Amino acid sequence: MSAGEGGEHGTEPGGGRGVEVRHLRAFLAIADEGSITRAAARLHLTQPVVSRTLAALERHLGARLVDRSTHHLALTADGVAFRDKAAVAVGAFDEALDPGRLRRRPLRLGHAWSAFGPYTTPLLRTWQRRYPLTPLDMLRIDDRTAGLTRGEVDAAVLRGPVDAPGLVTEVLFTEERVAAVTADGPLAARSSLALADLTREAVVLNTVSGATTLDLWPPDARPVAILTVANTDDWLTAIAAGRGSGVSGASTAAVHPHAGVTYLPLRDAPPLPVLLARRDGPGHPALPHLAALAREIVAGGEHAPPA
Repeated sequence: MSAGEGGEHGTEPGGGRGVEVRHLRAFLAIADEGSITRAAARLHLTQPVVSRTLAALERHLGARLVDRSTHHLALTADGVAFRDKAAVAVGAFDEALDPGRLRRRPLRLGHAWSAFGPYTTPLLRTWQRRYPLTPLDMLRIDDRTAGLTRGEVDAAVLRGPVDAPGLVTEVLFTEERVAAVTADGPLAARSSLALADLTREAVVLNTVSGATTLDLWPPDARPVAILTVANTDDWLTAIAAGRGSGVSGASTAAVHPHAGVTYLPLRDAPPLPVLLARRDGPGHPALPHLAALAREIVAGGEHAPPA
């Protein structure tokens, strides 16, 4: 490996050599790992070298890319925007040296809950078969955009409308909504429910990553109380404990079964759109392949085999 690619020489981009691929690789490793120490181990460099390389890149750009104020490093808004550009530049460099391969950097697909529903397994299996050199990592992140706006993933499967700026979304399919009720409660004996049936007790809302809000009910017929939680696990626990009922997409019943929760059809709730989202920018080179495959699998009606 040359000094321009991995050594300590020429660390200052302003020192006459400009920004090199190694500066971008160091930044991308830090962005992926969330730690300079882990990034250094991944790059087989020392921590001071990686720190100086990042600092030199930031000086050249005149922008802070990484927030170092917390123990777990996070990208700044400038860092999120630059990450895609850096990935495209490194990808182009690698492809020029090996034009027959797709980018080997994993494509990170985020989701907040229920992943790609019944299409999750076909998506992962088909991707692995077609693009074995580009791993597809599916990551659950408890965030309304599943880490997409923070730069933690390259794309995300989201449910319900998303109004975060700077995102491009595509509706892949819709799924019916279901009611989630306490398994030994009075509502569990019904064959189906209406939204009004849930208003007589508290409704559990996942306000961090969920798609259900009080707007699902008419203003004059809303639940008597709400209980807010921050993730799907706490949502299930609260319902199983008899603290209230919930509303979710049909995929939740299959992906998140719980002995203390019964899922029932919800007759009068509008369907829930399932979106594929990415940031508005060049992004990971494999994103077009992901979008095309997702459309293909949905159109073909491929579902995971029964357990």
